[in-house]
Amino acid sequence: MKKFVVSISGPTGIGKTDWAIRLARHYKTEILSVDSRQFYREMRIGTAVPAAEELQAAPHHFIQHKSIHESYSVGDFRKEALERIRELFGRHSLLILAGGSGLYLDAITRGLDEFPKVDPGIREDLTRDYQEGGIIPLQKLLAEKDPQYHARVDLNNPHRLIRALEICLGTGKPFSSFIGHRKSPDFFTHIPLGLRAERNVVYARIEARVDQMMEAGLLEEARALFPYRHEVALQTVGYQELFSFLEGTWDLETAVQEIKKNTRRFAKRQGTWFRRHPEIHWIPYDAPTSEATRYIDSIMEQETNGDN
Repeated sequence: MKKFVVSISGPTGIGKTDWAIRLARHYKTEILSVDSRQFYREMRIGTAVPAAEELQAAPHHFIQHKSIHESYSVGDFRKEALERIRELFGRHSLLILAGGSGLYLDAITRGLDEFPKVDPGIREDLTRDYQEGGIIPLQKLLAEKDPQYHARVDLNNPHRLIRALEICLGTGKPFSSFIGHRKSPDFFTHIPLGLRAERNVVYARIEARVDQMMEAGLLEEARALFPYRHEVALQTVGYQELFSFLEGTWDLETAVQEIKKNTRRFAKRQGTWFRRHPEIHWIPYDAPTSEATRYIDSIMEQETNGDN
């Protein structure tokens, strides 16, 4: 029997969790999160982890299954996710992927580039350098070692910078020289869906969501995590700004406005990822569930009949 994986993409705050649950209930199936920030159990409010009633509405996987103190790469995730997908296909013919981390979605649906193993001490040294000197030295070193990747990577993401630099330093070759040789899994058909809305709607939803997070206790969550603020998992929007408040750099109002501004920037970067994937089928974020299910059913029928 043919197997299918439906992915739900879209800018942050657009409603991917709600759509995933609606589709999972319709197809009586399960959801795998591809939101890399929701992996960590200590980061609940700031990552918009689904509420208890949402988790009960449909089975979820890869939600708060790791600690911020654990090392967990996209390669680790891909291995575990593909194993889980094979397992779940034992009782479902269709599964749902949802989340805003394009790299992690690509890891499942398009494969990953293969990189040689390097001395783990290099990563440890780079992480220590970042903790002591901040992100700018990493940015400068990457510009020197791999200007091609420096021109395309998110320069404010220390995890990406450290990953690229450990390959550069460990192999003596640019990180970008290992990119472009990935192989997609061949045991399922991927049906990519995207949720779209006008920019003003996306931005309004972002502003409202940040306000809701603050009311739900995001500052208290950040305060509890402040002693661990140098952990790679915490180098993310929503926490870094509040850490600046807790350090006395900004007042609270400025920190909240920075969260909103940086979340809007993140949504723009997600748009760059979307444009690299013209195969995504876009539907309005406020469309009825049937608009998605009709499309999914048509693809499943085409794929199934094509094999007969």
